[in-house]
Amino acid sequence: MSRKTSRDDAWQHLHGRFRWQVPARFNIGQACCGRWARDPATADRVAIAWEHEDGRAGSVTYARLQADADRLSHALARQGVRRGDRVAIVMPQRPETAVANIAVQQLGAVAMPLSMLFGPEALAYRLQDSGSRVALVDESAVAALRAARAECPDLACVITAGAAAGQGDLDWADALAGDSRPFDPADTAADDPAVLIYTSGTTGPPKGALIPQRALIGNLTGFVCSQDWFPHLRPDHGSAQTLRPPAPGRGERGVGGGALPEGQGEAQGASPCPPPWGGGSGGWGAIGPGPGPVGRTPVFWSPADWAWTGGLMDALLPTLYFGQRIVAFQGRFTPERAFELMQRHGVTHSFLFPTALKAMMKEVPRPLERYPGLRLRAVMSAGEAVGDAVFHWCREALGLTVNEMFGQTEINYVVGNCGAFLGADGRWHPGWPARPGSMGRAYPGHRVAVIDDEGRECPRGTPGDVAVHRRDVHGDPDPVFFLGYWNNDKATRAKFTGDPADSWCRTGDTAVMDEDGYLWYQGRSDDVFKAAGYRIGPSEIENCLVKHPAVANAAVVPKPDAERGAVVKAYVVLAPGAVGDEALVQALQQHVRGRLAPYEYPKEIEFIAALPMTTTGKVQRRVLRLQEEERARRRGG
Repeated sequence: MSRKTSRDDAWQHLHGRFRWQVPARFNIGQACCGRWARDPATADRVAIAWEHEDGRAGSVTYARLQADADRLSHALARQGVRRGDRVAIVMPQRPETAVANIAVQQLGAVAMPLSMLFGPEALAYRLQDSGSRVALVDESAVAALRAARAECPDLACVITAGAAAGQGDLDWADALAGDSRPFDPADTAADDPAVLIYTSGTTGPPKGALIPQRALIGNLTGFVCSQDWFPHLRPDHGSAQTLRPPAPGRGERGVGGGALPEGQGEAQGASPCPPPWGGGSGGWGAIGPGPGPVGRTPVFWSPADWAWTGGLMDALLPTLYFGQRIVAFQGRFTPERAFELMQRHGVTHSFLFPTALKAMMKEVPRPLERYPGLRLRAVMSAGEAVGDAVFHWCREALGLTVNEMFGQTEINYVVGNCGAFLGADGRWHPGWPARPGSMGRAYPGHRVAVIDDEGRECPRGTPGDVAVHRRDVHGDPDPVFFLGYWNNDKATRAKFTGDPADSWCRTGDTAVMDEDGYLWYQGRSDDVFKAAGYRIGPSEIENCLVKHPAVANAAVVPKPDAERGAVVKAYVVLAPGAVGDEALVQALQQHVRGRLAPYEYPKEIEFIAALPMTTTGKVQRRVLRLQEEERARRRGG
């Protein structure tokens, strides 16, 4: 996996020189909206272009976003919400969701985004455990919330938006009608809590990860790098070979000489964006086909739910932090709809899950022929390993190199790739080269290693746990870290190898680090298994299976076996038109056997209609593994 690295390695240039400058006082709401709304040059800039699958569409400016956030902050304060109180937000991609997040942040309260896909039991647990005072919900989840409410004694008020109006205690329109005065935002510290996101582990109930205000700053190095220097646009995304390496000794503007766009991590009044562009509607009430092409300006879209870290911290908030436009789509994802949406809005940057990319690759193999108006300049992918099949398709069919990223809610956006960066000389330079199948390298500001069970760094090439140190390579605190698990100090301490203020934090993912610092994903620590004495990482086998034209998606788990402990089993979702018969089973086994080690080919293959997935697009191998264990118990009984 290791190979000779370029003498002018951009990773060494960017990672080694970067220094954090985190202000003592910082507020996400003001950094992502308030400062842009106050500036006459940016107040009328479109913040959100929105569409509903039923054809409704419109846009909202930064001025309107802030005005409605101010009104909602007043309404929440009238409901008794104070600093530190939890406010649940149970809505999909729509302008009201962004308004709610800004309003809660400028109150100094804690936003608790919850997926609209949660049922009553899942909602009840999170609302109970967090002690949420208020919940904001639309038609997508109001029925489930109403069913859960009887078990949530602390939930004093439910504010209903959209078609859910009339089904709660206070309608959105009435809440915003109460007070139109500008809201005086809370003066929050960078370490103050901002967001509470519940993460599901393999055992026990979900844990609430408490995210501080500063974590957004900690996300920005990865966001900028993985999106090829957002918000700047490369003039020709298909000609990386023409980019020049940085001149020796030249530092880049940014935080303390770090190589990032201006304003990164500075006080929220700074302006890290290019000159203002296009105006737009003052509200989002327009009904029609939606905005047309937007010219040479950055436009972001991701199908990731804004209720999860991937949608909130990897898409919505960083795009608004840079004062740019994000597309909100409320509807079901399909590959054709995704390409149509990106072409219609002139999307330049995106975050697409590997499962989405696989579906797009299978259903639209030549997208530039069908959608010649695509303007994509950068794509980040995370959640699962992309695999070299999708990696090469992105290069050949989209004309860009997908930048893989790795992180988790507690310590997000810490590892990945960067295709290009804009130097202080005003010229574009190549980033560090992506290697098919690799997760990438540590992003600037993050110290990452592979460690063993005792917390010691593993020799290069040896599998171990991916871990991030609380302090960066310069010994400075890394702002990306969470504050801890909600009401669960024991779980917080268990996450670290020592003092949480100065030790390694385990991610629970297994990887190998090569000589150049690239990480190669092996799987979740609980997904890796042994079969006949061999250590099996499912991602490599899954990626191999997906390369077969009959396979749309696959998941690999252990099947208990009396003689060998376990054998490799694959669950396969067929591509359209494929027939899951014994001939295909043998063909797939030979397909893997001929490309990987003999012990890695699936001894058994089961065809299913769909893989169990999380709401964030990750394959739930644990569900399949438990199913196999239950089947084994029945056979034994």
